[in-house]
Amino acid sequence: MQLALKQIIVQPGHQVLIQDVSWQQFETILDELGERRAARISYSSGMLEIMVPLPEHEKDKEIIGDLVKILLEELGISFEALGSTTFKSEQMKQAIEADTCFYIKNYQAVIGKNRIDLTVDPPPDLAIEIDITSRTKFENYQRLGVPELWRYTRNGLQINLLQDGKYVESNSSPNFPGIPIIEVINQTVKQNLSVGRSQAIREFRGWVREHI
Repeated sequence: MQLALKQIIVQPGHQVLIQDVSWQQFETILDELGERRAARISYSSGMLEIMVPLPEHEKDKEIIGDLVKILLEELGISFEALGSTTFKSEQMKQAIEADTCFYIKNYQAVIGKNRIDLTVDPPPDLAIEIDITSRTKFENYQRLGVPELWRYTRNGLQINLLQDGKYVESNSSPNFPGIPIIEVINQTVKQNLSVGRSQAIREFRGWVREHI
């Protein structure tokens, strides 16, 4: 008897690994899961991972995404925010969903698009992963050519830049030169826990306007 995907229940903070999944099967699974779902997926050369994040994961994702938007808006930089869009390349047999992502230099190339095929579309300029319960799939992002990857863990923000096909940890972001990104992101996320999101966001926007 063959199980249907809807029969598989994944608890928040847990994952399911399915091996020997063909690209055609992966595409069918994506369609069956649909766009409006809590689960995140990654696919690499036949191995499919389905993970459901914890509520704290979603809170960190939302506030860090909002902070990036504020920075881009206050700097007057055009961008497209694609959220947890599925990035995939059949040619490379890779796919992943960032927690949130931004097209900055290449924003015009993805206006109006909900799914990105990296065989023909450019990768996002910045992808962000909240790594509370799962291990960020660096290899997927490396193969897909994402130039900047932020990884937020319980220890704070880590910036990774793609150099010669591998990620190298950095203290600064080329998308926000001269801004102490790690310091201000960590401080605001922590502040969010004590004073609430609205006040933390207001104070962050005030800091940006004062210092940039």
